[in-house]
Formats: sequence, C-alpha cells, structure tokens
Amino acid sequence: MASKTGLDGKVAIVTGGGRGIGRAIVDRLLADGASVVTCGRGSRPQDLSSSVVWVQADIADRNHAAAVVGAAGENFGNAAILVNNAGVQVEKTVIETSDDDWDLVVGTNCKGTFNMCREMLPQMSEHGGSIVNLGSISGNVSDPRMAVYNASKAFVHGLTRSIAVDHGPWVRCNSVSPGWIRTAMVSEGFALARDPERAEADAVARHAVGRLGEPEDIANAVAWLVSDQASFVTGQCFIIDGGLTAASPLQPGLF
Repeated sequence: MASKTGLDGKVAIVTGGGRGIGRAIVDRLLADGASVVTCGRGSRPQDLSSSVVWVQADIADRNHAAAVVGAAGENFGNAAILVNNAGVQVEKTVIETSDDDWDLVVGTNCKGTFNMCREMLPQMSEHGGSIVNLGSISGNVSDPRMAVYNASKAFVHGLTRSIAVDHGPWVRCNSVSPGWIRTAMVSEGFALARDPERAEADAVARHAVGRLGEPEDIANAVAWLVSDQASFVTGQCFIIDGGLTAASPLQPGLF
C-alpha cells in the first residue's frame, strides 16, 4: 500500500532526531515509507528503530554535517528530503549572554542549519529535493530572556526564503514555526516561571484550540511539506501554534 504522503523509496535526513519534535518527525517519515538517517551529539537512543541510521555528530562542524550526508549516501543513496530540526536554547538577555552561549545557540541553530543545507544543495539541485527548516514563533514574536534564540530563529526564516528563491525549481524549501509544543525544551521554559503550574495553565488558556501542541502536530506538517502533495509550496514559513499568536494579549473571559 502506498503511503499517505507518497514517501515510499525516498531518503530523508532529520537532524536532532533523538527526542521530542525530531523523533516524532523521524517516526512519521519512517511510517510513510522513507528511509531515514538522523543524528545528534549524544549516543544512539536505545528506543530508536533499528531501521534508522544514527550518526553521532555536531552539525555546527561542517565536517560532521558532511558525515551525516555521507551516511545517507552510503546506506540508502541520495537524500531527497532534509529536515533541519536540531536546535538549542539559552534563557538569557543580551547583557547576560556570554560568548560561549552565543557559540552554542548560533552554532547549532544557525550554522548547523546552514551547514546541512550547503552540503545537501549540490545533489538536490541535480536530483531534486525538499528542505524543511524548523523555525519558531520566537523568530516572529520574542520570548522574554531568549535573545539569541529568538534571533537565531529569525535567521532560519530568512535562510529558508533565500534557498527557495536561489535554488528553485529543483529544490523546494519551507520552514515550520512551532508554538508551545510539549517537549523538554518547553518544560524548561515553564520551569523558569515563579509559578510553573500557573504559567502552563495560562499558556494553555491563550491557545484557541485549548491545548498545547504535541510533537506529532509538527511531524504531520513536515510530512506534508516534503511530499509531492506540496509541490507548489516553497519559500513559506508556516506557523503551527494552535492559534497562540493569532489572539490579542487579552485573556478570554475577562471581557
């Protein structure tokens, strides 16, 4: 039976696929018939499907990015799908941000995404392909005390549009901007609040759909974007946030 999004026989690379949104994307693409290579800075997760190729790599290093792309070629052939999911955050203002903080966040979120795209674009320009970069609503509206993270995601959005314009029609490039998704990263954000439980309840109340997102919500969007069903879609930054940024800051029920 053909997969819902027509990914049978395609090779996909997903960075940061060990947990959270990245893992959900790996699982979805695998279920839709793709052969998947993923990577992370740590060792292979024990619960990762044996059919997935794992590469221990820090994509902020260009040589590591090249090794990830090489692993796809050695195991499956040329990759037609690249999902740049790997990302880190540091909860600090500009004044508080150290050089090491800058290097960590910009290294992974900006340079890592750039490195992977630069490695993949030559073969995609020849054989065709689709890139999805993980941006964030934080690239459009700034979260407090997340200065460099916010800026890094704005970079991802800009890079996405540039790749779409420069490398079409053979390469499509889009980004998805998750809102508050139930991941370890979001839990760490709630933990910064004076009252974490109240902060989470307030966050849920601000979502038009009445809940926080799940990693699978983002994986569903990515699966569509890399499929032939989205063949006329490129250069776009899709906000997937349950209506969070569509509303005014006034809470429902106050008026």
